[in-house]
Amino acid sequence: MSQYAWILELRPGYEDEYTKRHDEIWPELVAEVKDAGVRNYSIFRHGLTLIGYFETDDLELAIERMNEGEANRRWDKFMAPIMKVEIDEATNFPFLLPMVWRMQD
Repeated sequence: MSQYAWILELRPGYEDEYTKRHDEIWPELVAEVKDAGVRNYSIFRHGLTLIGYFETDDLELAIERMNEGEANRRWDKFMAPIMKVEIDEATNFPFLLPMVWRMQD
């Protein structure tokens, strides 16, 4: 299982709204992400900075399936007004951060 992370930014004043929307996340969205092969997905926030972390065996397939998902497309539109999102044109997914260090057991 490979590890991946992304970084995005909230628009000022939407910190509580972002948390609220994730507290009420749609079950069909979670199901689509799991069906795409994504596991251990977490999002952390520091001020307006969001850092997402997830694991998957097949990144290309996971991105393809998430981008095809109806709930995921609705979620992206729902979240767009409160976020600044940079999409990597090569993957149609937020830019992934390079891993620089990892402690293993």
